[in-house]
Amino acid sequence: MNTTETLISTGCPATAPQPANNLVKPFKFPAQPQEWKIVSLRECPTPDAMQQCETPDQAAAYWKTHIPSHPYFDCERECLVVFILNTRRRIKGHYLVSIGTMDTILCHPREVFRLAIMASAAAIIIAHNHPSGEPTPSEADIKITRDLIRAGQLLKIDVLDHIIMGFNSNHSSLRTLGYFYS
Repeated sequence: MNTTETLISTGCPATAPQPANNLVKPFKFPAQPQEWKIVSLRECPTPDAMQQCETPDQAAAYWKTHIPSHPYFDCERECLVVFILNTRRRIKGHYLVSIGTMDTILCHPREVFRLAIMASAAAIIIAHNHPSGEPTPSEADIKITRDLIRAGQLLKIDVLDHIIMGFNSNHSSLRTLGYFYS
């Protein structure tokens, strides 16, 4: 007999009375299908000239106009945003994918492409800010961009660019810097 069994069998007064062996039966939530739809959060009035997004400067201008006013945007932390584009490279909308820390952001291709698939996007542009104000890409930025390009190729959704926003009008484009491959 081990020590615990000895204490219990001798009726040691230090032991608490044992509860009745009433097990809670496991239950399952009903696995019912659900209907999904995309609900826009807010309207972002944009001039026609700014809706066309073919260059990094146009994407940066769109960011400056709409993203800092997003209810969850925090300039002190990295925020990853995806711009959804149609076949004519006009912006259909954008969504905030992830909010990170002051120097790191966590993102997965599943979250990046989820709304792009639901909105029937032909292409996307990825953009995030660096709270330090320096728009130089890190090794992690380059790696995740290449992973997202490969995921986009499987889904037939073009990843046109990855823009890194700094302070004021500073921004850098990973496509312009040569990190995209064909």
